[in-house]
Amino acid sequence: MTTLIRLRDWVDERAPGLGALVRKHYTQYYAPKNLNFWYFFGGLNLLVLVNQIATGLFLAMNYKTSAAEAFASVEYIMRDVPWGWLIRYMHSTGASLFFVTVFLHMLRGIMYGSYKKPRELVWLLGSIIFLVLMAEAFMGYVLPWGNMSFWGAKVIISLFGTVPVIGHSLVEWIMGDYLPADATLNRFFALHVIALPLVLLLLVVLHIFALHEVGSNNPDGIDVKHGPKGNRWDASKPIDAIPFHPYYTIHDIFAAVFFVTLAAFVVFYAPTFGGWFLEHDNFTPANNLVTPSHIKPQWYFTPFYAILRMIPSYFGTPVWGVLAMFGSILLLMLLPWIDHGQVRSVRYRGTGFKVALAMFVASFLGLGAVGAGVTAEVVARWFPGADVTSWENAFGRLMTAGYFGFFVFLWIYTRYGLERTRPLPPRVTPDA
Repeated sequence: MTTLIRLRDWVDERAPGLGALVRKHYTQYYAPKNLNFWYFFGGLNLLVLVNQIATGLFLAMNYKTSAAEAFASVEYIMRDVPWGWLIRYMHSTGASLFFVTVFLHMLRGIMYGSYKKPRELVWLLGSIIFLVLMAEAFMGYVLPWGNMSFWGAKVIISLFGTVPVIGHSLVEWIMGDYLPADATLNRFFALHVIALPLVLLLLVVLHIFALHEVGSNNPDGIDVKHGPKGNRWDASKPIDAIPFHPYYTIHDIFAAVFFVTLAAFVVFYAPTFGGWFLEHDNFTPANNLVTPSHIKPQWYFTPFYAILRMIPSYFGTPVWGVLAMFGSILLLMLLPWIDHGQVRSVRYRGTGFKVALAMFVASFLGLGAVGAGVTAEVVARWFPGADVTSWENAFGRLMTAGYFGFFVFLWIYTRYGLERTRPLPPRVTPDA
């Protein structure tokens, strides 16, 4: 311990700014004392990000960025590289679990109003992180060069063809060819391994710094009180707040142990997760002459893919579907300016907001089911002879209306003073 203290003092003497940075954002950062399990997911996001970077680095050491060798190199990693199978499964499972934690993290932000003043910049940076993460995941999905990787790349990149005038040239520029091939793999590999991770790390740091400037929100959605009547140890510290370390360090370590245990179970016993985490069509080499029976993206893209599919094509172009798909993400980014409500937390918001939020979550899950083809399978199994396409389209468009309707309702509901809220407590309330 004495050696560690001496090392700390040695570093502080030579880099005093580093010690001040650690104290400001970790050891002496005060967070509300009533944070509940919903606040686990921010730390878990960091944990999975570290896993993805570390395992991705080892995978890159044996990966070949060539259409002729990419698939075989992944098989070589799985079969011949010592512990390569474990690293590959940790990476593929981590990708899916990353989106699980990100979606729950964003849901918590919407529930407790973490996007409202003064945390608009925190939310905006988080939304940009989500966009970059989607691009990172898509490019990583293409690299194994299985058959679904090839056709998924072709379909998604072809969407840029809807851009007026330059669309077709833009598609060829992104692919580097007329079809996904060597140039596509080289570009996606460079972006996936170098460029986007650097952007992601920068945005995560900015996201955390911005959060610590304004302070963490809490389940009550009210500001922690400041004043002379602070905690009993130090009257200069904020009321109802506790140091992040050691209290929330232990809080997050407990969550991390539980999360890693679940992740290990998936990695060792169900790495494909029934085709959800690793699709069966991706265990066959890419073939531009053999189209998979159902081209669909990974599960975390399916809600947005369903929105694309549910918007009818006009004049032979899916431009409106593409706009709706990107608009569904843009609306999330604009949420601080759509919601004019004066109360942050769902605990004290009006009944209309609670119902709308529940319908929004249900619509998002419903769109995921449509995009993954689950809806069509259910209809075909339970209603033999029914027009599967018509039923799927009807359900998908209803879910699409529910998704976009949340933002329209929220703007009208709060903009024109229709919300009836409950009184806020004077101080943050203890959480079980």
